[in-house]
Amino acid sequence: MFAHKVAVVTGGAKGIGKAIAEEFRKAGAKVWIIDLLPNDCYVGDVADQAVLEDFARKVIADCGHVDYLINNALPVMKGIDACTYEAFNYALRVGVTAPFYLTKLFAPHFAPGAAIVNISSSRDRMSQPQTESYTAAKGGISALTHALAVSLAGRVRVNSISPGWIDTDYTVYEGPDACQQPAGRVGNPMDIASMVLYLCSDKAGFITGENICIDGGMTRLMIYHNDFGWKLQEGERE
Repeated sequence: MFAHKVAVVTGGAKGIGKAIAEEFRKAGAKVWIIDLLPNDCYVGDVADQAVLEDFARKVIADCGHVDYLINNALPVMKGIDACTYEAFNYALRVGVTAPFYLTKLFAPHFAPGAAIVNISSSRDRMSQPQTESYTAAKGGISALTHALAVSLAGRVRVNSISPGWIDTDYTVYEGPDACQQPAGRVGNPMDIASMVLYLCSDKAGFITGENICIDGGMTRLMIYHNDFGWKLQEGERE
């Protein structure tokens, strides 16, 4: 399906990014990844402008064009009590600025039928305490998605995916961890990778500017104390 296509995946050395990269390779694409972790393509920090520029130059020098850009690199999660000014800005550079700037760098080189998929999070619409840096970055990339879809209309389709609980070790959970999810289980990286490849395929040719939440239905589950067996335990919010 993706023979002779070029896919770029940020944060592609482990977890969801690794699964995405592997699925593209299985489908015949040439894959470039950038990650802080060791890998066979490019080791570097996407928060660094010079790194992004060097990475983009090497991709274009090697491939000549880009078909798919998957912005997956993971921002740091720190809360308002502990997060410094510098740490918060770093999270935004990883989670919002890098996707924007890579898109800008690759803009002249996107092939016909190109697609971008941004990996956001269900935290772009719901929160736990002390998650401000990560949540802000994920909310930002969700909004960036529809802005880019409009700016790149007719040239590149741009969509985002908001994963819920994804266990990157493919752990199978039972009991409350599974039952609290309407789908009856915790997610795994393939749940996200499969949608990424679909959104990049011709089958999704009429989808752009969209955010797809893949969370087993958790953001659709209404929870009220003492309803349907749900109880807020004493001290839970302390």
